[in-house]
Amino acid sequence: MSDTTPADYAEESAARLLRAEQNGLRLAIACRTLVVGAAFIWYVAAPFLFSDFEPRLAVIFILLAFTAVGVAHLKIIGTGLDRWWMKYAVYALDTLAICATFVLIPISRAEDVPQIIAFRAYGIYYLFPILAVSCLSLSWRLVIWVGCMCVFGWWAAFLWVSAQMDRTLSWADIPAQATRQDYESIFLSIDFIGRGNRIEESAMLLFAALGLAVAVYRARGVFFAQVASELDWRRERAAREHISDLLGKYVPEEIAQKLIADAAPLKPQRSIGAALVMDIAGFTRYSARHDPEHVIGALNAFLADATQAVSGAGGIVITYLGDGFLVTFNAPVKIDDPSQAALRAASFLRQTARTHRFEIRIGIATGELVTGIIGNDARQSFTVYGDAVNLASRLEGLCKQAGVDVLTDEATYNAVRGTMSLRRIGAFDIRGFSAQTSVFAPAQQGAAETDRKSAALEG
Repeated sequence: MSDTTPADYAEESAARLLRAEQNGLRLAIACRTLVVGAAFIWYVAAPFLFSDFEPRLAVIFILLAFTAVGVAHLKIIGTGLDRWWMKYAVYALDTLAICATFVLIPISRAEDVPQIIAFRAYGIYYLFPILAVSCLSLSWRLVIWVGCMCVFGWWAAFLWVSAQMDRTLSWADIPAQATRQDYESIFLSIDFIGRGNRIEESAMLLFAALGLAVAVYRARGVFFAQVASELDWRRERAAREHISDLLGKYVPEEIAQKLIADAAPLKPQRSIGAALVMDIAGFTRYSARHDPEHVIGALNAFLADATQAVSGAGGIVITYLGDGFLVTFNAPVKIDDPSQAALRAASFLRQTARTHRFEIRIGIATGELVTGIIGNDARQSFTVYGDAVNLASRLEGLCKQAGVDVLTDEATYNAVRGTMSLRRIGAFDIRGFSAQTSVFAPAQQGAAETDRKSAALEG
């Protein structure tokens, strides 16, 4: 599994930003097209609502064309026909069209009413929705472009209308010591063009465009940071899932998650727990009578179910030992009553073995367990050692002599006394231990059970 590189961040961020821009642009163009389409429907229906309304064929054609442009652009966005300049062209077209209405649509049917009244009656705020909608594209360049086009179109319309007037008045025509009559005669004059107002309006619009462009630019930065954070999270989750899958083959999922979430259990530590060693009885004879492929298949199937049975009791398979394994309880992950858990696991293992027509021997010992990572930088291994591990191995080998399938030490017996029933088998000399060791077996298990081993293996 390869690590995510900065190039991966850039590629993923660019792809996701492109999708976000396209979705935002679709929404903006859809809203624009709906508005233009609604205007087209209203304009066509107006003669039926108002008897004195006379629609112009040119206006109908323009509205229909603008609606068609919006529908076509919606179809093209995100396809192979899409080009970067198209959104700039569409926004420029819409902006200039609005500005053109202040020039082309008469404010009054009277010929002596100048068109400049349209600028005073309506105003530049008709352009602000286009500027606001352009932010949906998440393109700060487009926002600045729309702002510039609004200012350009607004001033082009204003200068065109002003040039058609025989006489114009503005703020400069108001005297320094103006009276009320001066204001009324100039400001309320039909020839008042308010050049200063146009300067203020366009400056405010351009300032708003720059402010929105900065906001979009910062939003893009936050977007990239979120994508990078999400990619890091996805990489970490993938790594955790990968480790969980590996650990899940040997330990319960909840224990694997604990190991992934906290590395402390992997560090050297001491604990009082139980060790379980399991081995298949007579496996050498079984292997000699079957093909290698059959032997490996049968062994893998059994060990898979056996591992699951152990995991169900809270045990962790530390290592596989040929046709058996070593399991620990309460090391490295803490559990309650490890001795009881080990005996429950032994019962599960015996049931599993019968299902697979194997006979097994199990040794269980309770005591101090030391767990941790050993090795060097090139190769490491997690291991467990202690007298309990050695004793569990010896008890497994002693099962045949004792005529039972499961043997435990006295520490295990004392740990479960009163909750689980064990019977004393006797005291034995065990290699590596100076004094004789008292051993115990589950009360329901008798020596006669061992008579079935050979018959099961022969089958």
